[in-house]
Amino acid sequence: MALAGVRVIELAGLAPAPFCGMILADFGAKVVRVDRTKTPTSLDTQARGKRSVAINLKSAEGVALLRKLCVQSDVVLEPYRKGVMEKLGLGPRELLKENPRLIYARLTGYGQSGSYATAAGHDINYLAMSGLLSRLGRSGEKPYAPLNLIADFAGGGLTCALGIVLALLERTKSGKGQVIDASMVEGAAYLGSFVWKSQRVGLWSRGRGENLLDSGAPFYDTYKTLDGKYMAVGPLEPQFYEQLLKGLQLDAGELPPQMSFSDWPELRRIFTQRFASKTQADWSRIFDEVDACVTPVLSFDEVSSHHHNRERGSFVKNSSGEEFPRPAPVLSRTPAEPCLASDPVVGEHTVEVLQEYGFTSAEIDKMLSDRVVECRAEKAKL
Repeated sequence: MALAGVRVIELAGLAPAPFCGMILADFGAKVVRVDRTKTPTSLDTQARGKRSVAINLKSAEGVALLRKLCVQSDVVLEPYRKGVMEKLGLGPRELLKENPRLIYARLTGYGQSGSYATAAGHDINYLAMSGLLSRLGRSGEKPYAPLNLIADFAGGGLTCALGIVLALLERTKSGKGQVIDASMVEGAAYLGSFVWKSQRVGLWSRGRGENLLDSGAPFYDTYKTLDGKYMAVGPLEPQFYEQLLKGLQLDAGELPPQMSFSDWPELRRIFTQRFASKTQADWSRIFDEVDACVTPVLSFDEVSSHHHNRERGSFVKNSSGEEFPRPAPVLSRTPAEPCLASDPVVGEHTVEVLQEYGFTSAEIDKMLSDRVVECRAEKAKL
């Protein structure tokens, strides 16, 4: 796979950093998640393909062990607030002195500088600070925060993974590592570059929820069907809009012009009434035959059985029968090969990983007896 041979140490965290680590693991990196000892279970739902070591970071021996693992790796991925790793003596300045090729990725909400650098926050806060939240929502309603995907995962985990891959590429030229300052506020804002850059062409000149692409247009929205499901409608271009009307059996000559803002409420009323007259399956059959940018809104239970997704193998199942999206994008020669085994339990691979990093059996046994580390390999087999 594309990242085969890359060693990653991921400090256990929530949501964004685990997603970043899972992306790297899906594409071949050896990702070791460092959990705390005396932690019965992990909250990491993005643990696919990772291994877990449990280290007591409250002990000097545990900190020294983590240091050795970090400096023997290619990437360190840490999700803590500014200053936490420095207090342990494991900040980038210290580690890059020992391994100048190390890539040290710091994924936080507000970044490593600025007055909010040490502040707590969540996706909704980062989205708010990026400016994007002010543009999300229906007309006349308050700003609406969607699922915690934009800042946490797109602006956070995915953007950080891009930074790591860029740093790995640059290292092939310079031979040097570097520090990645991944701010979820800035990642979300950067993700919204289209919104920022398209302001000057008038795409967002009206209020929130009243523009072409933010649910303002009746031909860029969702509509309820007879069976209580929904269809997604998005024919922006005239040729696709014409096909929408054809599928709905509406006469363009009897309707207001597509781009007449003042007539959008009337168009929405007509579309709402028409979509409510048939089931989702009925409309799907109709619009599968015309190129109108109209598709069914599929539930998680339905996506893998849709003929397009099924033909591409877009969703796969792990050994426990849990379904998940296939890693994207698909590389022609070195595609991702996601691990189908169960997610690791805390400390499941402690001994295995320490052996790989050059520790002797005697050293490992002493760390286990001194409770510097924990190993739960046997529990994982139950």
